Amino acid sequence: MKIDKKKKAILKSYIRSVLAATVTTALALVADWKPEFAILAGAIVAPALRYLDPKDTQFGINSDSQ
Repeated sequence: MKIDKKKKAILKSYIRSVLAATVTTALALVADWKPEFAILAGAIVAPALRYLDPKDTQFGINSDSQ
């Protein structure tokens, strides 16, 4: 099954969101952080993953907007 670019971008966005939610939950429950700090740290995950993605030419490391 071939996935077109739009569906691939949607899937990558969904995965980033799930990872951010997972980090937030893990920090709040497992690391026993205060919820406010866990939310702030989790909010950084998705944009950081997008920035570090070398294939993301819109916002990533290889973007032209630097």
